[in-house]
Amino acid sequence: MRILVTGASGFIGSHLCPALASAGHELATAVEHCDAVVHLANLAHTGASPSELHRVNVQGTLAQAQSALRSGVRRFVYLSSLKARAPADAYGRAKRLAEEGLLGLPGLEPVVLRPPLVYGPRVKANFLALMRAIDRGWWLPLASVRNQRSLVYVGNLVDVILKCIGAPVAGRVFEPSDGAPVSTPELCRALARALGRPSRLFSCPPPLLRLSPRLARLAETAVTDDAALRAALDWSPPHSFEQGLKRTAEWFRARDG
Repeated sequence: MRILVTGASGFIGSHLCPALASAGHELATAVEHCDAVVHLANLAHTGASPSELHRVNVQGTLAQAQSALRSGVRRFVYLSSLKARAPADAYGRAKRLAEEGLLGLPGLEPVVLRPPLVYGPRVKANFLALMRAIDRGWWLPLASVRNQRSLVYVGNLVDVILKCIGAPVAGRVFEPSDGAPVSTPELCRALARALGRPSRLFSCPPPLLRLSPRLARLAETAVTDDAALRAALDWSPPHSFEQGLKRTAEWFRARDG
């Protein structure tokens, strides 16, 4: 199949495109010459206004889908976000509106993926910042956090996308993950093991964590329900959580010397 990947140069796209080629697919450069679209292009929520988020993440997504339909392309795999399940901010609301628009387009065969936090080689933002802090031996006030977080290794997410391109799952919404969720302290300790560093955590009253937006995000609970995905695609993650962290740590070591 010829696949058009929007946002191909981004974090997930940089892993997906080689995987598509390895699976025997061709990468299209225009929607007029493809058999399916994987829509990764997205405006991150940090610093973006609600109007910008709506313009790019809603209007831009629906325009891409309508263009696909005009070209006779029906399968449209959309990378949404777990934040779309119960939107609490402008980013989540934009993602949810885009989902609803795609699922309501006559003739389209959309598959919506709502990943939680995605990590792996070339990861950016908060996950990279957490790795740096642990690698540098910083003490982190996260020992008393009692949350649960689902994560998905980018290699596992790519595997799901590859399966969704051709599977008879049009109109479905899936929430991929590595498996069982972990607390933020558990994540920090697992990252420390992967990096060969000690985990230095101390307790801090939860209200004080909310004074730092970055720490507050680390203390959030966000758990996927991947049962429907596993059943519909007979899928299980090809990479374990530990393997994903190990490969991410290896990349981090090579990147930072």
